[in-house]
Amino acid sequence: MRTAYITHADLIKHDMGEGHPERANRLNAIQDQLKLKQLWDLLEHIEAPDVEQAALLRVHSQQHIDYIVNNAPRSGPMLFQTDSDTFMNEHSLSAALKAAGASTTAVDLIMNKPIDNAFCAVRPPGHHAERSSSMGFCFFNNIAVAAAHALDKYKLDRVAIVDFDAHQGNGTQNIFEADDRVLYCSSYEHPLFPFSNHPSIPNKLINTPLKPGSTGAEFRTQAQQHWFPALHAFKPQFIFISAGFDAHWEDDIATLCFQDQDFAWITQEIMAIARHYSHNRIVSVLEGGYALKALGRSAEQHIRSLMELS
Repeated sequence: MRTAYITHADLIKHDMGEGHPERANRLNAIQDQLKLKQLWDLLEHIEAPDVEQAALLRVHSQQHIDYIVNNAPRSGPMLFQTDSDTFMNEHSLSAALKAAGASTTAVDLIMNKPIDNAFCAVRPPGHHAERSSSMGFCFFNNIAVAAAHALDKYKLDRVAIVDFDAHQGNGTQNIFEADDRVLYCSSYEHPLFPFSNHPSIPNKLINTPLKPGSTGAEFRTQAQQHWFPALHAFKPQFIFISAGFDAHWEDDIATLCFQDQDFAWITQEIMAIARHYSHNRIVSVLEGGYALKALGRSAEQHIRSLMELS
């Protein structure tokens, strides 16, 4: 597989303050692990551009976009707080625009066939950002921007979003809850932030909450029983992955107990479905993952699987 790795140096400069778990070293940890395992030079490296305003407007209100743009600090050490744990420094707006831009760039590259799939190594993450609000470290919903871009620009009829972050992607659900073109499959620890746990809706929303302390084996069972039948029935033309690695047992932001290989397994299963229905089209976008060594190893397993390397 020709796999793109899409990122930008500005993403490292976004800083939400000393001690915040969503920190620049997350991207460094992934890069270091890929280099250690000699995968770095095998990837197609793409620099993320700023997202187009039209792409943001497909999933966010003009009021929300204006709020983020107009309140972002322009210089100095000042932080602007958008909710209890989400802050902007002078580089955050550029990072947020490029994180979303990475996702639409990935779609364009895949639809125009220079690459087969892509991993967007981005921060800030996105899946908690709702249509009209930011929260949970997120400003713009990167995965939603990508999915809407694929639907509208390329006139697709069905896309699926698969989210294996330890936290439920309330923003993604909020944005697409009235859009029958999108199937959203989400696994997450419950109860845990953002404390949303809606019942599943056939052909629309497949929520598979996991009890605190659940293992990768329990996640695999849920995916096999609920996600995969729904994905086969939906026949997505493009698959998007909200790739959160904070369900790893080493990550203390949650209590789930996934192992490195669980992320390889779910990626391989998604790829099998993409081969069948989606012409191998997959865009994966980084969400959570805060234990740096575990994040590096888990993301490496995920990316290695996207590349179809053993």
